[in-house]
Amino acid sequence: MTTTALVPLTSLPTPRKGLWHLLPGLAISGALAAAGIALGRIGWLQDHGFSALTLAIVLGMLVGNTVYPRFAATAGAGVNFSKQNLLRLGVVLYGLRLTVQDIGQVGLAGVLIDALVLSSTFALAWFIGTRWLGMDRKTAMLIGAGSSICGAAAVMAVEPVVRAKAEQVTVAVATVVVFGTLAIFLYPLLFNLNQQWQVIPGGARGFGIYAGSTIHEVAQVVAAARSVGPGAADAAVIAKMVRVMMLAPFLILLSAWLARDGARRHGQSADSQAAAQPKARLAVPWFAFGFVAVVLFNSLQWLPAQVVAVTTEVDTALLAMAMAALGLATHFGAIRKAGIRPLLLALVLFGWLVVGGALVNRWVPALLG
Repeated sequence: MTTTALVPLTSLPTPRKGLWHLLPGLAISGALAAAGIALGRIGWLQDHGFSALTLAIVLGMLVGNTVYPRFAATAGAGVNFSKQNLLRLGVVLYGLRLTVQDIGQVGLAGVLIDALVLSSTFALAWFIGTRWLGMDRKTAMLIGAGSSICGAAAVMAVEPVVRAKAEQVTVAVATVVVFGTLAIFLYPLLFNLNQQWQVIPGGARGFGIYAGSTIHEVAQVVAAARSVGPGAADAAVIAKMVRVMMLAPFLILLSAWLARDGARRHGQSADSQAAAQPKARLAVPWFAFGFVAVVLFNSLQWLPAQVVAVTTEVDTALLAMAMAALGLATHFGAIRKAGIRPLLLALVLFGWLVVGGALVNRWVPALLG
């Protein structure tokens, strides 16, 4: 005869608890997103490059640094859900705006541009951060990863590889969020200048590749490029997703390099050091592959145009919620606590992404003919 242990009611799974826990933050993000979308329909704001996503993050930052801290404990879970999960879902659904033919227009040049921007930015972060600014290597690498790949997501992915401390991660996330957010407002102005100077070839699509290969966060890329136009936005998202998909091989190479460097420093073989240390969990950006799958599905043109139109409207709302949540999570106080050296490193890398990235985007297509 078998007996069944009694389980306290408080320990039983409560499926609805998680949903109710998310509702306050989702409601705040949704309200700010709705306000941003409504303001984005005003003609004067559209004419001056303020898209719904840009306005959503501005509203989020205003609320996040004023009244939001009072109820952040209640709304934090839903805001984080919007910033992470809704963003990824929004990026996946963004694939309904694109086809394989669009990706083909980015081509080999776009892949090479992403690879060059990524490798040069991370190398600069390590060299300038450790050699010139005297920072600890872990913080420099975290800021370098966030600047060169995909912002806060890359910082979190690199954290277990470099075995960083919580305060180092916080500093890195704060710096890349600040300068990535600055890019949202700067790049539409750069597009207008590029139309006069023609530094980056290819018109709006070429500028979109430039934006996707140099702006930090996925959501920031979408916001900046959407302010330029749909052609720029499509190319920017493709270039950015190619860059995001480079995160997995980057983590593998970084882990191998750190193991070999640690073995050299301690006089051990790479094999013995790898055996002595626990394996870091590899963070794979699965949503990037979901984006590609949706693009492939959309290329078959099986969905009615009306369904696609409604879905893209839903996608805009999801991305606006993610941007509002990102603004809510951008706290100016955390930036002040970071000190001058991390901010200086992030500023130098931002300057390189803007100027050096423009040169890479100019030279690579020319070299490939």
